[in-house]
Amino acid sequence: MGGAAKTLQIMAERPDGSMDVEGCTSLSHILLDFIEAQNPIEGEYEIEVSSPGIDRPLTRLTDFSRWKGHEAKIELAAPQDGRKRFKGMLEGLDGQDVVITTSEGRAQFPFRAVSEAKLILTNKLIDEELKAKKNANKQEKV
Repeated sequence: MGGAAKTLQIMAERPDGSMDVEGCTSLSHILLDFIEAQNPIEGEYEIEVSSPGIDRPLTRLTDFSRWKGHEAKIELAAPQDGRKRFKGMLEGLDGQDVVITTSEGRAQFPFRAVSEAKLILTNKLIDEELKAKKNANKQEKV
């Protein structure tokens, strides 16, 4: 992100989808060591490392498959059938196309047409997140 003060913002998670404060701290230190050694960015800037959060942005093609069955908001770069914004149940992918069911019916559009997408915070999403954290904690104790 640019502006008067530059910020390098990194969202990270482990392969199981979890990320805690200690993980963010550890990654931040690793990145600082790398940046100091390689100096890939000119000028002064701040680094922010965080998890994507429960109502996370959907940025990769695989995100749309992974979060199938959850509610999402999707905005397209250009209107499709007179519409740019969609809100509904994420149905996953059909090839390289994103599929969502809204109150008006099923919509499908190319992944490359998506300008912004994120999950909507629901009880189902919260329950799934809590189960994942419990499983992650069990794995750490083993």
